[in-house]
Amino acid sequence: MAWIITKYLITAGLVVFITEMAKRSDKLGGFIAALPLITLLTLIWLYVEKQSDEKIANHAYYTFWYVIPTLPMFLLFPYLLPKLGFWVTLGVCAMMTAVLFWLFALLMQHVGIRLM
Repeated sequence: MAWIITKYLITAGLVVFITEMAKRSDKLGGFIAALPLITLLTLIWLYVEKQSDEKIANHAYYTFWYVIPTLPMFLLFPYLLPKLGFWVTLGVCAMMTAVLFWLFALLMQHVGIRLM
């Protein structure tokens, strides 16, 4: 149980750190958020918890493919925010990302990469 609490505290601390950096500097906050810190931390947790090399490699592989359909959200969000407000923009971007995930998975299936 102590291990799970430690994982939560370190992971949450990282999110708080990124948020605090973003308050101080848009560019620095964005740069730190763009780094795959959570993914790297997840890979570390999987390794420390003695998951197989195949499981760890698969996590990295699928993370790569799942990042691609999220990228348009980062362009749409700043465009919609002043027009629609925060919560509506967040909802629109979440729905758009879900649709893009689905479409991307269908597209990738045609080239032999099964994401769903």
